[in-house]
Formats: sequence, structure tokens, C-alpha cells
Amino acid sequence: MVNKVILIGNVGIDPEVRSLENGTKVARVRLATTERLFDRQTNETKEHTEWHTITLWRGLADVVDRYVRKGTQLYIEGRLRTREWMDKDGNKRYTTEILADTMNLLGRRSDNPASSEGASGYGGSQAQNGAYGQPAQSAQPRPAAAQPQLQSQPAQAPVMPEEDPDDLPF
Repeated sequence: MVNKVILIGNVGIDPEVRSLENGTKVARVRLATTERLFDRQTNETKEHTEWHTITLWRGLADVVDRYVRKGTQLYIEGRLRTREWMDKDGNKRYTTEILADTMNLLGRRSDNPASSEGASGYGGSQAQNGAYGQPAQSAQPRPAAAQPQLQSQPAQAPVMPEEDPDDLPF
């Protein structure tokens, strides 16, 4: 069975980032995606904007805290999760959100509102979460032109095959 969501959109308000009592960081982002639909009867293009709540944990939440602001364009991969809660009147309510597994910062560095706040390294590092929120690997520098790919790893990360040093492309 598959539960996968892929979104590209713009952040609508500054993210909400907090730390739990055990120190685990969690971020909530409101992301807007817009579809443009052409109505042949009226000969007009109409727009439909959908708002999504994205939840990011640990390393991804840290990147959100450092680099994501209102207006930032994001690529998100994740899965749908519906949870229930009680409102202040005691009514059972439901909400559906996306638990992000991957987040890419899109657009140019100059397009990102957070880049003007001294966010050095924007587009220059990779962060991953391993099992139980421990870093799977340290952040490695990458060329500034490359966009970071940020992922939460499953509990069992795949094992990379050993490479023959004579087969390396450089």
C-alpha cells in the first residue's frame, strides 16, 4: 500500500517551530499550492489555492527554523496523517496533515526571505535524520548552486555497496 504526497508550493506564514520536553524539535508549516484551470465556456483562467499543513521533525525542523520564512518555495514529499482531537467545547474534531520525509528549498537564494537574515549555508548542506532522530551522517558541504535535499531516513537505512577505488569516475 502507498501513502505518498508530493507538493510544491509557497509558505503562507512564518513556520511555527518548537522543542518538546525531551529536546526533539518539531515544525509546522502552512503551504499553499495553486492550480490554474482554464474554463472553456467563459474563456477564462481560474485559480484554485489549496492550503496544506506540513509537520517536520528533528533535522528537517531545524532547517525550517533556520531557512524557511513566509514566501519560501518548498518541495515536500511525505505522507498523509489524520489525527483526532477535542475542541474547547468537547467536540471530537479531525485534521489531516502531511508528515514530511523530504524537503527541498526551491528558488534562488535571493528569493528566500530567510537568506537576508544571515542564513549562511542556504543551499549548501544536506541534513538527514536516522533512526530515533539521531544524525545518520554529518552535514557535508555542497556547491552553492546545488539545492539541498533533506530527508528523514526510515528506521533501517539501506546499506550502500562497497565501491572499487579503480571504478571511481575521477
